[in-house]
Amino acid sequence: MGPQSDIEHVWALYRSFENRDLEACLAAFHPQIVVEQSPDLPWGGRHEGRDGLGAFLLKLAGTIDSSLTIEQLYSAGDKVVQTGRTAGTVLATGAEFDIPEVHILTMSDGLVIRFEAFIDTPTMLATLADGG
Repeated sequence: MGPQSDIEHVWALYRSFENRDLEACLAAFHPQIVVEQSPDLPWGGRHEGRDGLGAFLLKLAGTIDSSLTIEQLYSAGDKVVQTGRTAGTVLATGAEFDIPEVHILTMSDGLVIRFEAFIDTPTMLATLADGG
């Protein structure tokens, strides 16, 4: 797949996530997907395979309700880089957040084989701990 195709696949992934279309979302990931985010976050760490992806998404959805605003999406070799913001609420407290984030998605044959998520972790941890 070429860079443009990879970007189109990633746009489709984000649309399926936004529409809460879990089946389409999961279909965008390679069976050997590796998901990584700071282990300091309740949903963070390294998650492998589709079972690991499912565990990551369940922990995330069980902790926060959030949506993405995509500011940029561009191709960098076999990677697609997304920059933007994540905003929402902490489910346990109702605390609101709006913080910068970056996703790096490594592509293989039109599927995401590695998903790395980076957010302003200190701000998110403070929001989780005491409502920001």
